[in-house]
Amino acid sequence: MEQTTEYIKNFSSWREERAKAILEKGNPESIDEFTYLVPSQNSSKKYKVTHIDSYSCECEDFQRRCKGKGLYCKHIKAILLFEKIKAKYEVKPEVTQEIELIIEQPQKDVCPYCSCDKMFKRGKRNTARGEKQIYCCKSCKKRFVLEPIKYLKGNSKLVCLAMDCYYKGLSYRDIADQFSQFYGLKLSHVTIRDWVLKFSKIMNKYSKTIQPQIKGVWNADETLILTKRGKDKKNPNKNYDYVWNVMDNKTKFLLASECSGRSRKSKDAVHVFKEAHKQNGKIPFQIITDRYAGYQDGVRKAFRNWGNERKVKHTSIVGKRKVVNNNAIESHHSHQKEFHKIRRGVTEVQSYQDGFRVFHNFVRKNTRDKLTPAEKCGIGVNGNRWNTLLLNSIKQQKATNLTGEENVIKSH
Repeated sequence: MEQTTEYIKNFSSWREERAKAILEKGNPESIDEFTYLVPSQNSSKKYKVTHIDSYSCECEDFQRRCKGKGLYCKHIKAILLFEKIKAKYEVKPEVTQEIELIIEQPQKDVCPYCSCDKMFKRGKRNTARGEKQIYCCKSCKKRFVLEPIKYLKGNSKLVCLAMDCYYKGLSYRDIADQFSQFYGLKLSHVTIRDWVLKFSKIMNKYSKTIQPQIKGVWNADETLILTKRGKDKKNPNKNYDYVWNVMDNKTKFLLASECSGRSRKSKDAVHVFKEAHKQNGKIPFQIITDRYAGYQDGVRKAFRNWGNERKVKHTSIVGKRKVVNNNAIESHHSHQKEFHKIRRGVTEVQSYQDGFRVFHNFVRKNTRDKLTPAEKCGIGVNGNRWNTLLLNSIKQQKATNLTGEENVIKSH
């Protein structure tokens, strides 16, 4: 045993000397945050070194003598030495989040019929919600009220306030009572429910057009949500639906949140991975899940991850105290269940998941760094976050509803 220990020590010191010789020849080349190309000591060849859960090298020394034994080859030791020297002499600047995309609130008031910005005031209209200013267009001579949402009992700010209160924990009846006490508005809780369901879908559709700048590690997990849509005939005690979530590991941006009803199969995992891929625009480098077997099949089918061309590294883990864990998405599930606990069950699970996804990504700020997941991804939302998202989503919906002839007229 002593000879073996002495042999390992000598071999380790020999590898360290070779690592120094490699660094004298040239610095390792960084491909991404997980991969390096290290030059060979004796030839022009370069070896790929990856570091996700642990270090791995494609050289023969690592594959034969180091793999699975906690030992490092000379190429990995060169990386460790290079990072140590770099950290010692490099002055790191303060990390500031760069906002690459800013979602602006539409400010320009135009005629809803001809999109002309030349208008003048022409009287007022008395409604149950108070007086509303009427405008007249100088171009088409039509009269209108400058409200982004038509046929609404209220205005856009009331809708945003109702959605903010709801996704922060108040019930529909509590919100209706709040409007009655503070604003003197008598609104039915059914009206507020219609607002939340309708505009949650619209804003979620708009948010899917915004592509976040995120890294290549995802967390995926499923959870149970209490529903009110009736019990399963095969299992009378079962009145829960499965919700599948995929989240970015670093920014906590929720890429996909899909309800599969009472189904928990690999096809549901495939569906949520494909939705996350559409939102992200590129495949991940690694996906971290629990030990449920459906995830392995889901990763394989969603990203064609088989044979020698494995594009995505799938890591299935058990335990919260490991270095690689699923704690971030488990914490999100706790917050999600607290939201549903007050409701004692919901009927339209997917609609509420869409709204909660918008709330999580663009509205709710992290208590530690006071940033939303969208801001961590380089997406800023100016002004009132709910109102900006609502107005932009309505603007997008109107643009998609235009005919080809109307688009040509508008472009000219």
